[in-house]
Amino acid sequence: MFINLELYRIFYMTAKLGSMSKAAKELFTSQPSISQSIKQLEEKLGGQLLYRNAKGVSLTVEGEVLFQYIEQGYSLIQTAERKFLELKQLNAGQLRIAVCSAVCKYDLLKYINLYSHDYPNIKINIKDESSYEIAKLLDLGEIDIGILNLHNADESNFNLIRTFEMQDCFVVGENYKTLCEESISIQKLTENYPIIMLQKGGNTREYIDKYFHSYGIDITPQIQLSSMDLMVEFAIKGLGIACVIKDYVQKELQSKLLYELTIHENIPARNLGMVIRKGMPISTAAQKFIEIFCA
Repeated sequence: MFINLELYRIFYMTAKLGSMSKAAKELFTSQPSISQSIKQLEEKLGGQLLYRNAKGVSLTVEGEVLFQYIEQGYSLIQTAERKFLELKQLNAGQLRIAVCSAVCKYDLLKYINLYSHDYPNIKINIKDESSYEIAKLLDLGEIDIGILNLHNADESNFNLIRTFEMQDCFVVGENYKTLCEESISIQKLTENYPIIMLQKGGNTREYIDKYFHSYGIDITPQIQLSSMDLMVEFAIKGLGIACVIKDYVQKELQSKLLYELTIHENIPARNLGMVIRKGMPISTAAQKFIEIFCA
């Protein structure tokens, strides 16, 4: 049986208010229109729902049963509308981002802080993942925004929001400061000094491995760590030569805790991108974060 939901809405308001004239006023229509709609609903259902009394209208026994269920449904619809408006007005919702830890700390954290301050009712979920995993999560619809390395990502699956360049470099602490006096080859570097790199499994390590391979070097670093912060600390302590992202060690370079080496074979810059899944509608919460990030 197909019955226009508008007829149920008219029945609900009439029964709730106990008056066709009050229902007409509430629904911005006429009393005859209300009466006709009730009659149409009764004909479709095959029974009387309301009867007139001295004060307006009352429910029949059948009408009372129908009203109890319609009232529950109408309440759920109102709740759904309210929740929808909360999401659109950023009074509720969630923001799901996946990004590698270094990028999160140095490129994303300040924007997350701004967003959290402006929209405190939005739940922010951050995942620290490799670019490969980020692409997978986007494809599955489990995150809204991903920030990943573009050099090995299939961009046909994503809409690119913004790109930013990253430059890797080699840095040393005071113990190896004399190496900064002249240019040095990576062959000499890897053969004579302890190298500090990120552990395998991430895109940064993969990119640097490919850089060494392009010059015929199969690198086995003496120290492999899980984060760039640790690499910086090890380099400052004089435990080796660290391959890090230059923008992320500006403070240490300026304060002379670290020194950048001049390498014969420059490491090519690489691009990161903020992406969303192609063809996937983006939530209001995610759209607002993109606006803040790209402002």
